[in-house]
Amino acid sequence: METKALDRLRRKITVENLWIYIVKILLDEPGLKAYDVKKRLRDKYGIKPATVTVYTALYKMTRERLIEAYSDDGDKRYRVTEKGAAALEEARKILREALEKISR
Repeated sequence: METKALDRLRRKITVENLWIYIVKILLDEPGLKAYDVKKRLRDKYGIKPATVTVYTALYKMTRERLIEAYSDDGDKRYRVTEKGAAALEEARKILREALEKISR
């Protein structure tokens, strides 16, 4: 069953919150380039954001210090900071609590 409400929910917990997935990807595979992050989003989670969306998310996450960018042989790569790992744990808690509330 597809409804506008379900489409909105899917978008809110995927594309509009890419940071959660990006942090998880970079925890599993530190040092990825932006292109590789985009590819992992598609391959691991079935999320297919526009390229500019991924770059925007990476930029905002770097500015918020959830991840850090560094250069490796001229390639810009990303890794998770302690703040980013802690934020992912808090996000998991929030999502578990929400799921628990609607599962009763």
